[in-house]
Amino acid sequence: MTRAGWRFTLRALFTAALLGTIVWRIDLTALASQFQDLDYKRLAAALVLTVPQVVISAWRWRLTARCVGLRLTLGAAIREYYLATFLNQVLPGGVLGDAHRAWRHARRDTDTAAAWHAVFIERFSGQLSLALVTVVALWQAPALTAGVAQRLPMAGFSAIQAFVVLVAILLLIGSAGAVAYRYPQTRVSAIRFLGNTHRSLLARSVWPAQFASSLLVVASYIGVFLLCAQAIALATPLDELIWLIPPVLMAMAVPLSIAGWGLREGAAAVVWTLVGLPAHEGVALSLCYGALVLVSSSPGAVLLWWREPALQG
Repeated sequence: MTRAGWRFTLRALFTAALLGTIVWRIDLTALASQFQDLDYKRLAAALVLTVPQVVISAWRWRLTARCVGLRLTLGAAIREYYLATFLNQVLPGGVLGDAHRAWRHARRDTDTAAAWHAVFIERFSGQLSLALVTVVALWQAPALTAGVAQRLPMAGFSAIQAFVVLVAILLLIGSAGAVAYRYPQTRVSAIRFLGNTHRSLLARSVWPAQFASSLLVVASYIGVFLLCAQAIALATPLDELIWLIPPVLMAMAVPLSIAGWGLREGAAAVVWTLVGLPAHEGVALSLCYGALVLVSSSPGAVLLWWREPALQG
């Protein structure tokens, strides 16, 4: 078996183990009852909401690419984003679709490094906005932060220990970066990447558009979750539910399973339990969201068999 095959197998086993653990720990009868009377109008509305989500994400990628000197039309960006979204749903890690998107763009442009930088920076913009929204959500959900603080000592961790572990990780990353920076080729690549990051993400003329588009995308994620919650008649009030969703979305960003399956459901079960809500409700919502996102990415499946269009324009 090839190295890629081993990675896929390991992630598939990890995903299956997570889902199996969740199935073992929660009330399956209560879980199944959440899907007895689906509101298909709400599900259809959620599907419709995923369309501007992809369009805004593609526009953000096009903006980033143009800031680093690349050519990319909005139509091509939308097509490639749908393809990447579908591949992220069916390939392990949840990021291989974005790598494929960067590779396809790099093949059509003389500046290969910039093409990869554009995709990484565009994705980082989205994750940074999601992290900020998650911090706000934790601040607005005192029951969740109290639940986390209460569980840390039970798990054998104090706040000081958690802080020490975080500092150690940051120091390790910084040390690795310092060692790599000693090599001329790595240093030149790093300087160029930082320059592209400044031009396409942090420059005064760019960052408002970057973060506004990223916040709109995060809002659409939350909107899809809320519509799914209404579709399965979730008992959690929407004004409470809205602050529980961002931590679940953050868990999906960890590239350890296939399309976030297992991690998303596990995070939802934990978050719902921490605030004193039934775990099966969070898992049901997560399953509904995952299935809907898979369906919404189906245009990308068509593009796999469609004649390869040009990315430049």
